[in-house]
Amino acid sequence: MAIHFRDASLAPLQQVTVSAPDGAVIGVIGEDGAGVHQLLQLATGLAQAQSGEVRFDAAARYLGPLDALQLAPVSTLALDHSLACCDALVKARAFTGLERLRRTGATVLIASHDLDLLHQLADEIWWIHDGRLYAKGDPREVSARYLQHIAARHRAWGETAGAPLAPALRRGDGRAEIVAIETLGANGAPSLVIQSGEQMSVRITVKFNSAVENPVVGMMIRTRIGSEVYGTNTELERYPLGTIQPGQTVRITYRFPCQLCPQEYAITAASHDANGVWHDWMEDALAFAVADSRYTAGVANLRAEVHAERL
Repeated sequence: MAIHFRDASLAPLQQVTVSAPDGAVIGVIGEDGAGVHQLLQLATGLAQAQSGEVRFDAAARYLGPLDALQLAPVSTLALDHSLACCDALVKARAFTGLERLRRTGATVLIASHDLDLLHQLADEIWWIHDGRLYAKGDPREVSARYLQHIAARHRAWGETAGAPLAPALRRGDGRAEIVAIETLGANGAPSLVIQSGEQMSVRITVKFNSAVENPVVGMMIRTRIGSEVYGTNTELERYPLGTIQPGQTVRITYRFPCQLCPQEYAITAASHDANGVWHDWMEDALAFAVADSRYTAGVANLRAEVHAERL
């Protein structure tokens, strides 16, 4: 039987009006605490709306994350992250059982953080955000908007996260000391998360303990498995630093578009003489992440445009 919410509220859920028709599988997504759990409880009668109304068939079943997958015939079924801990075989059997329920006209709500799973099962996705129905519709369109939102939240969180330098290896003769390595977003603020395609900077601060003639300060970006992605230094960029006196501090900033695929990266930074003698070398000293709203394979995000023609 169809489920109808009309201005239904159950904190944090607020004034939700939406309907799920007979024989439909609805994916429900949202961050923890957004109101997804309350929506499924209202849909099965486990909780009563504080205001508004919810209409559903009395033959309703709610299954939580640790409940056994009871997929016997029922008019309304709500799965509250019930497939999260299932192995591949159990999921495959559940898919078959859910399709059988759909064919009998049952209405199924599935809350899950697994968007690929919902793309396989759901006819429609409802996105609950801050207690409200933020978007509903085609699973891939709604999930794409949701992923953009998550990438933006991840990027914003990166400006609040701090991480001390933790080099895997450090070496040098001590004539200079790297005191800071930072990644900065397009707004110039330090961030441990950079949006793919965003203008970013790597800023290296070096304090010199001895006089050094034309030191070279450089950096290398590597993947988490150690593959070199991009590296440069002041010598390659033809930016001589001249003579640095004891006690002076130099800050070098490299700016470039972050055309990287979303994953984790690490930065190595070094100060050395032109002949390669190290003052201070910090291997994989700072980890940062690149975020994006969709998966791309590899390391370089080349942002290909697609054109097809039938011959």
